[in-house]
Amino acid sequence: MSRKKTPRLQFTDAEQDGSRLKEHDRAKEREADRAAMRKDAPPKGRKKLKRRMIDQKSAAGRKKKGKSAAGQKTAKTEGQLQFEENRVKPPSKLSHAVKTAPVLAVSGRLHHEISEAEEDNVGVESAHRLEQTAETGVHLAERSRRARKLREYRAAERAEIDALYQQALQDHPELGSNPLSRWQQRQAIKKQYAAAKRSGQAAEGAARATSTMAERVSDTLKGAADTGKRAGEFVMRHKKGFLIVIGLFLILVMFLNMMSSCSVLAQAILSGGTGGTFPCEDADMLGAEADYAALEAALQNEVDNYPSYHPGYDEYRYDLDSIGHDPYVLISLLTAYHQGTWTRSEVQGTLQMLFDRQYTLTQTVDVEVRYYETDDGDVPYNYYICNVKLENFDLSHLPVYLLSEDQLSAYSVYMSNQGNRPDLFPTDQFPNASQRQDYLDYDVPPEALEDEVFAAMLTEAEKYLGMPYVWGGSNPSTSFDCSGFVSWVINHSGWNVGRLGAKSLCNICTPVSPANARPGDLVFFINTYDAPDPNAPTHCGIYVGNNMMIHCGNPISYANLNSNYWQNHFYCYGRLP
Repeated sequence: MSRKKTPRLQFTDAEQDGSRLKEHDRAKEREADRAAMRKDAPPKGRKKLKRRMIDQKSAAGRKKKGKSAAGQKTAKTEGQLQFEENRVKPPSKLSHAVKTAPVLAVSGRLHHEISEAEEDNVGVESAHRLEQTAETGVHLAERSRRARKLREYRAAERAEIDALYQQALQDHPELGSNPLSRWQQRQAIKKQYAAAKRSGQAAEGAARATSTMAERVSDTLKGAADTGKRAGEFVMRHKKGFLIVIGLFLILVMFLNMMSSCSVLAQAILSGGTGGTFPCEDADMLGAEADYAALEAALQNEVDNYPSYHPGYDEYRYDLDSIGHDPYVLISLLTAYHQGTWTRSEVQGTLQMLFDRQYTLTQTVDVEVRYYETDDGDVPYNYYICNVKLENFDLSHLPVYLLSEDQLSAYSVYMSNQGNRPDLFPTDQFPNASQRQDYLDYDVPPEALEDEVFAAMLTEAEKYLGMPYVWGGSNPSTSFDCSGFVSWVINHSGWNVGRLGAKSLCNICTPVSPANARPGDLVFFINTYDAPDPNAPTHCGIYVGNNMMIHCGNPISYANLNSNYWQNHFYCYGRLP
């Protein structure tokens, strides 16, 4: 009579006295049961066989009955179906090794021969790589299958180790003092468990192995605890030295952090000083400016001599915008558009594209029937009038249509400080070159700041002093145009009007006479550029008192409303709702 094996750790009732040990013991039992079920499960190679079983007595009786029955030559045989498992014998490891060795040898020789032929035949090389990939997949599948089979057994081992650890803690509660010692204790238990398993302790010796192992683990844990205790006593005896070491370490960490912060600050200062600098050579920038000016000069020459270039008309009528551009706008636009360094030859196509977008020269012909007197009376004839129109869209209006948001931000940075090259285009040689205006700093009367609403508006508006005028700009990342600046300020000072143009901003305001204007009102101007509606506002700013406003000129700055320019274009004051 065979004895049932119990290859598990067994604890007595006295040892299990305690909820934590019982819990871990139950977990250990569950994992062991799963491993046993896995072991008893039928292999994949099994199949069911059907076998017919006949009851002999019943068959004999049915046979006689069948003979006596008239007209029946055969009799039906009744039986029972019984299933029997046909176990497929797995191949032995030895036979597998014997079969595999020659295959591997041949495979290695084949790989060597194929490798020698790879240089001459690309198809063979591809087939060889495919073969190696397939073999690697087979090996990986075999490892995965083996790992799945051992999963439950490893889980059972972990459960037994946890149970041993809990038993040791129950016997010696002082051993689980801190995470480091607990980790050391678990490692000691694993070593003892592995040693016991290698020595063949299982089945009938499980109880004896458990107690022996527990004693060894307990001794190991005591040693670890004693080591930790001695270390703690050593630290306490030399606590002043340890405090000095810790203090020096903290000072070192603070010093390294300060160095890191300083390096970041230096990097930021360096990038701030050079990030808005034109990266190109002076010769390339001056050459590009000269090329663009040459295109404008050719256009001016054509306009001035239009009848010579386009003869055959009786009359020429002109509607011409001025020709000119800001060279800083041109170089900033080229640098942002090409995302960095460029040369004069590389931007010739871009210069022509910008010129075609900025200037539009058109002609229309009107035919009038006129009469001239003769002796026979008035004789009609056609009179041809050539209408010549030149539109200048303004080069500073193009960036918003040509650049991405990141490129537009770069353009804004270049324009805000003139590429750190204010000497590149002096006004005596380049009259249209933008220059930094006065009134970047202005002291608003203190009494005006007593109004909290106006104080909030001014605080927001002054954040952007010095930023360039960018047609269509509506936020700090791309800079602003006049209405974009005013819309941004009032939307961040208590209103919510969205992005409005100068005309729409004027429409939401209540008109105010100049005598009753107060800080915080808006001020509007007309005909600052050619607009479709000459009677609609084309520019706006925020009144700050004492005939001063803050507005998005070029750059954003304060401006004196008593100047001739603003007086000639003044439209009205308006009070926000």
